[in-house]
Amino acid sequence: MKQETFTDIEYSFRKKKTKREEFLETMDEIIPWDEWVKVIEPYYPAGKRGRPPMGIEKMLRMYLLQIWFNLSDPATEDSIYDSYAMRKFTGIDFLKESVPDETTLCKFRHLLEANELNELFFEAINRVMVQTGHMMKGGTIVDATIINAPSSTKNADKARDPEMHQTKKGNEWRFGMKCHIGVDAGSGLVHTITVTAANEHDITQTSALLRDDDEVVYGDSGYLGIQKRPEIANDEHYSKIDFRINRRPGRLPHVSDNAIDWERYIENRKSSVRCKVEHAFRIIKCQFGYRKTVYRGLKKNENRLYAMFACANLYSLAIAGQRLSKT
Repeated sequence: MKQETFTDIEYSFRKKKTKREEFLETMDEIIPWDEWVKVIEPYYPAGKRGRPPMGIEKMLRMYLLQIWFNLSDPATEDSIYDSYAMRKFTGIDFLKESVPDETTLCKFRHLLEANELNELFFEAINRVMVQTGHMMKGGTIVDATIINAPSSTKNADKARDPEMHQTKKGNEWRFGMKCHIGVDAGSGLVHTITVTAANEHDITQTSALLRDDDEVVYGDSGYLGIQKRPEIANDEHYSKIDFRINRRPGRLPHVSDNAIDWERYIENRKSSVRCKVEHAFRIIKCQFGYRKTVYRGLKKNENRLYAMFACANLYSLAIAGQRLSKT
C-alpha cells in the first residue's frame, strides 16, 4: 500500500471534491490500464541503452490528461505540477521523482501516432463492449461534425494546413476537417470513425461507417438519396438496409389543424433515435474541449480522435451507471 504524504493527508480533510477530481477518479476506474499497456509494450523502448525509460502506464496517463483537458505538451507538464488531482491520477510522488518533461511526452505521442495504437485501443474497447452486451447489433446512426482548424497563415510555411479545407455551413464559412462517425443505434456508443477534409460531403463516407450486420440506418437530411449511391446500390447487403433518413422540414406537406400530422410524427420518431449520435459529439467537444484541431494533418488528428472516442464510450457507460468488465 502506498504511504500517504502530508499533502495527501491535508487534502483528505477538504469538504468538497472538484468536478475535475471526480472525472479523473471515474476514468481511473473504468479504463483497462493493463490491456492498454500491453498494446504499447512491443513498441516501447526496452531501456537496454541509455537512460531507463519512463513507465508506460505513467506516460499513458499523462497523454490521456493531455487529450481530456486539451493541453499542449508544456501545459500538460505544468498542470501536473500545479494540480493535486492530476498528480494523484498519474501516481507521481514528488519525493521520489519529477514529472516527465514535455519532450518525453512529445516522443510518446509520436510513438502512438506512428504505430496507430490509439485505433487499437478503440477497437479493443469495442470488442469487449460487444462481448459484454453493452454494444448491440443491427442498427447504426451516421452523422458528421466539422472540427475547425487555424485559418491563419502566420506560420513558418506562410500557408494554411494543405490537408484541411473550407466549406460553407448555413451562412458561415468554416475551415478545417470533418469527423464522420457510426453510432450503435441501441446503445449510442461509437463503433466506427473516419476523418476527411471539411468539404467532403457526409454521404460519401456512409458505406465506411456501416457494419456487416446492420439492418437499419438513421441519418439526417444530409444523407437523403444514400440508396442511390453505387457503393450502396451495388452491394448485396447494403442495398437491403432500411435507410430511415430524416426529410427536410420545408419539404413536409402542410396539414390542417384538425388532422393528425402523421408525416411529422414519423420524422419525430426518427429524430428520437438519431439524437443519440449527438451525445458522442457533446463529450468530445464539451467535455474534452476538442472544438479546434490541435495538430496539422488529418492523420495526427484522427489518431487523437480514436483515443477520445474510446474514452468517450467508456465515460458514457460510467455516467449511465454501468461498468465494463475487464477481461
